[in-house]
Amino acid sequence: MFKFLRTVAFRNLADNETDVSAKNIFLVGKNGQGKTNFLEALYFCAYASSFRGAKDAALVRSGEKDFSAGAEFCADKKPDSVIVVKYENLRKTIALNGKRLEDRRELLEIIPCVVFCHEDMEFISGTQEKRRWFFDQTQSLYDIVYLDDLRKYRRVLKNRNTVLRDFRLGSTGRAETENMLDVLDEQLTSYGVRLMEKRREAAERFSAVFGSLYVEVSGIEGVAAAYVPSWKTNSAAGAALRLRERREADIAQGLTLSGPHRDRYVFLYRRSGKDEEFAEKASTGQRRLLALLLRVAQAKCFSVMTGKTPVLFLDDVLLELDGEKRRRFLSVMPDYRQAFFTFLPEEPYDKYRNSGTMTYSVQGGVVRLCKEA
Repeated sequence: MFKFLRTVAFRNLADNETDVSAKNIFLVGKNGQGKTNFLEALYFCAYASSFRGAKDAALVRSGEKDFSAGAEFCADKKPDSVIVVKYENLRKTIALNGKRLEDRRELLEIIPCVVFCHEDMEFISGTQEKRRWFFDQTQSLYDIVYLDDLRKYRRVLKNRNTVLRDFRLGSTGRAETENMLDVLDEQLTSYGVRLMEKRREAAERFSAVFGSLYVEVSGIEGVAAAYVPSWKTNSAAGAALRLRERREADIAQGLTLSGPHRDRYVFLYRRSGKDEEFAEKASTGQRRLLALLLRVAQAKCFSVMTGKTPVLFLDDVLLELDGEKRRRFLSVMPDYRQAFFTFLPEEPYDKYRNSGTMTYSVQGGVVRLCKEA
């Protein structure tokens, strides 16, 4: 769990060190005051990236050139540690207890975090790219080998697309292009089939958790998440054949048109023995609930696979739920090591407090501890 957060020139936050050593932290303030920025700073310490997808340069406070975010934390009964992420001279550096880390991959198992935020709606109503990103993130939280294979696949895919574009622009001849594609296709199918195998297994596991959660909260049965691979095959030989069959189309477009980077995830609703795409017909309230339960399932799957509990960031997630849905959502909240909640001042956040809750007011980037009433 996090114990202290220190920020310098991070978005609109005042330079400060904040005690966050409680299990439950409430951040209360009006919109635009810095509540989400505070969560983003904590997440940046955990993963050296923004959960909002912002580039590092966008995190620098207006008028400044550099920023830093650092946190003291404890994990798995180990001594307290300090992580510091700095952005200086257009470069990012990460240090754990003073030792520089060369790869963000090394952070994954240190402070596992799951974020609930309004942007999660894009996993339901947005592009397939957004859905793939969510499910890739879910697996990467507990399977570093999957992340390694995904990175390797993406490198080969990038090289293959470069070869295709070069031929289309006339930079390389047909024979040379064919030879390079033969080599790259073997690599792409090797990594791609491994990704597909793991995605199938993970999707089944995730859907079982997700479906039961949706029944518990909404009372609606038959809702599931399904994985739909681009290559309709289970073997590297079959995947290679698909690539060969579509090579001319790839060459014409200058782009690889099939493979795990084109895989789909769909949300289905089984009714009268038939599966229908649920998200397309769901109401706004149902889509919001789907998005929330995706994150609950993500956290629960992480705990099942690792035996650990994550830190949760819940950014205004209760705001759009009525009283009954709030109660049901809170009843299925995953186990957690620590949780940070943001609230508007008019919300009844006092109902959710307990004796161990720390409540902060956030105004103009200044985070102040509230005195108990």
